[in-house]
Amino acid sequence: MYAVSHNIWKITLIRTTRSFMLIIPIIVLFFQENGLTLQEIFILQSLFSLTLVVFEIPTGYLSDRFGRKNSIVIGCVLGSVGYAAYSLSHGFWGFLIAETVLGFGASFISGSDSAMPYDSLNELDRVSEHKKLEGRTMSFCMLSEGVAGILGSILAIVSLRFPLYCETAIVSLTIPTAFLLVEPKREALERKMSPINDMIRLVRYALHDHAEIKWLSLYSSVVGASTLTMVWFIQPYLKQAGLPIMYFGAIWAALLFVGSYFSWHAHVIERKLGKTLSLVALIIMPALGYLVLGSSGSLLAGTGITLFFVTRGIHNPVLADYINALVDSEIRATVLSAKNLAGRILFAIVGPLVGWVTDGYSISTALFLCCALFLILGSITLIGLSHAQRI
Repeated sequence: MYAVSHNIWKITLIRTTRSFMLIIPIIVLFFQENGLTLQEIFILQSLFSLTLVVFEIPTGYLSDRFGRKNSIVIGCVLGSVGYAAYSLSHGFWGFLIAETVLGFGASFISGSDSAMPYDSLNELDRVSEHKKLEGRTMSFCMLSEGVAGILGSILAIVSLRFPLYCETAIVSLTIPTAFLLVEPKREALERKMSPINDMIRLVRYALHDHAEIKWLSLYSSVVGASTLTMVWFIQPYLKQAGLPIMYFGAIWAALLFVGSYFSWHAHVIERKLGKTLSLVALIIMPALGYLVLGSSGSLLAGTGITLFFVTRGIHNPVLADYINALVDSEIRATVLSAKNLAGRILFAIVGPLVGWVTDGYSISTALFLCCALFLILGSITLIGLSHAQRI
């Protein structure tokens, strides 16, 4: 049991290291330097999401069948290979191969990195601490990403590719940590049919049969897609507003520090607001952010970007805890993967659309489109959730 308790900080370390993304503050500029349009950039990210869509459920199922540790180890190895491929690529097709490997690796970790801490806390009779610890882990991840943003901008002075070389070395450090994880006790997943039919059964359960899990998963996917889409608008928006590139890393870091603060206090905020108001706020804030940014291209209006990072900080700890509390341990990774699957499908559809609108019309038009789209989808899923439970 003592060894299992160490899973908490080990998973936190893995997630924090994987969040130390040096390339993110200048990644759009890096793509453009290599000849990609904004639409092609969104297509790449959508294809990454589609890779996750294809492998999300099978890898979640494998995690439930053969262990969280094995799944996380494989994911960490593939993550290192993916970044190595990225650092050696110079065009769309090379980047596509790298994104595919990264997506495959991320699918092994997705779901398992949330299921293992919850199962570990369950074995330790500390499951009531999950929301708080999930928030703290997310806070460390965003803090790590923020520090990487500052450092990545400095490293980019050497070249826009140099941060990728450093990223490859850093991500490889997750591999030995993953091998040190200890599989927590949990109910074994009983095979009732063929693996494919069993996966279909579990996905149907998560996204159809269990109404509360279904609507929570769909709602979480809308909120997640709304903040993920904004990430790819930040650099073009700041560039259009006239901010010198040298400040991009500092701005990115400041935004992540805001998100880190709110993630650290997510359990307190949720407790004070209550479940209903917390859920409503998570869709209102991104919609308002898109509206403010679309209405003005100024740096002052750019402060509206902070709304997305407040949302991002609160969203994961709160929604992950809601869903984990409803799921049995033997199917937890598969159900969490199904939740992530819905979000990736949504982004894979929305990403190329808003990229095309940006290239063909303007950033403002695309931002207004996102405001309407995510507000409508969020309202629909929230209404569905209200019918599934008393919130």
